[in-house]
Amino acid sequence: MGSPTGFLEYDRVGPHARPPLERIRDWSDAHPPHDEATLREQAARCMDCGVPFCHAGVAIGGAATGCPVNNLVPEWNELVRLGKWREASIRLHRTNEFPEFTGRVCPAPCEGSCTAGIDGEPVTIKQIELEIVERAWANGWITPQPPSSRSGMRVAIVGSGPAGLAAAARLNRAGHAVTVLERADRIGGLLTYGIPNMKLDKRVVGRRVDLLAAEGVRFETGVHVEASRAARDLLEGCDAVVLATGSTVPRDLRVEGRELAGIHPAMDFLGSNTRSLLDSGHHDGAFISARGRDVVIVGGGDTGTDCVATAVRHGARSVAQLEILDRPPDERAADNPWPQWPRVHRVDYGQEEAAAVWGADPRRYAVSTRRFLSGPDGRVAGIEVVDVEWARGADGRPVPVERSGTERIVPADLVLLALGFAGPERSLPEALGCRLDARGTIARDAAGMTSVPGVFAAGDCARGQSLVVWAIREGREVAGAVDRYLAGT
Repeated sequence: MGSPTGFLEYDRVGPHARPPLERIRDWSDAHPPHDEATLREQAARCMDCGVPFCHAGVAIGGAATGCPVNNLVPEWNELVRLGKWREASIRLHRTNEFPEFTGRVCPAPCEGSCTAGIDGEPVTIKQIELEIVERAWANGWITPQPPSSRSGMRVAIVGSGPAGLAAAARLNRAGHAVTVLERADRIGGLLTYGIPNMKLDKRVVGRRVDLLAAEGVRFETGVHVEASRAARDLLEGCDAVVLATGSTVPRDLRVEGRELAGIHPAMDFLGSNTRSLLDSGHHDGAFISARGRDVVIVGGGDTGTDCVATAVRHGARSVAQLEILDRPPDERAADNPWPQWPRVHRVDYGQEEAAAVWGADPRRYAVSTRRFLSGPDGRVAGIEVVDVEWARGADGRPVPVERSGTERIVPADLVLLALGFAGPERSLPEALGCRLDARGTIARDAAGMTSVPGVFAAGDCARGQSLVVWAIREGREVAGAVDRYLAGT
């Protein structure tokens, strides 16, 4: 590194963000770019730490540490410091097919493992990553690179989310004929219908899909492969198959009143909103609207935050977010040391926007849902909740215990369940004859192959719900395994 004392000379300058009350009026990106001088200074904060953990991508003490795709962070930070943006882009794409996705939606475990963050502020790795790839697009440095020859082997990839697209990119680059099958009407999977437009503009997804198509990847939408006949045809028509269908079965909340109208899985709310936005700018009305409603989101995490931000943009009357867990600490706890991902309290974009509208963070911690209450029209009208405290159960695991006397009613005529996902839908793996494991995800060996020879699985359908960056890593890894399988090695 040319500036080993940069972390002492320059303060961290985080990403720009448009003011909350401005950005909630549209569905556009909330973060304009920094100027070059600031970015080069921020890259100079990378401190030549000797053994960088930012790109480790391993588990330490059972906790994720560093970048899952092993981004060569110190190397491209140095190139940015020197103003060598094109070289930085080349280095960045060595490990990540889609830095424009991760630079927008990844929670940046790399920054949680940055050495400068041990007793100070970490390097703005995520922001620099995004600026590298966006400058590469703007300058025409990212162009189609089709393979020079073809192997004659055919690979079908079912699912066009980040795992499927990463596998497609690498297998096509290896010379195989790749077809990506998607049951929705647009390519992108979670990237398109699971993440709101203001967080990941769909033009960004489409730009990369168009590049892959120009390189030779074939895309087919509206294709359902669940039927046994279609599944058999898929196996007979290809030399290998990759299942990358994601974890799409939502976890439910089976309490009294669950059947009432106005209670929806979070992805139904987010997906219908994005589809209507892309189809008609919301003019068709074909989405679950929060306008004028008391909205309660049950569950935290990224999906819950996206629901908050979407409801705010719809014009909700109020928004509350219920989280059964305790509020995280403001600083690392003793059992969460560096370089593990810091489990600390954060205010994400959705909560910031809700606070700007109503004056307070919408999250309510250590709250359990008892039952849903009906209004006179048969629609949900409220939620009975109770505070909980966490204690050790008989098996030693923490369990929530209700606090007597804290029962109350929260008004709600639109409830969104953001409780995570239980695994992939079973129809496709069962039609193909793939075995499922005890978690309900697709079982596979160390190389990613399922119980059916030539059929591989990658991403959330096999790993369980996780981050976009983990899906990209899995897509890359399974592509290598498929290539070796097709080569007979």
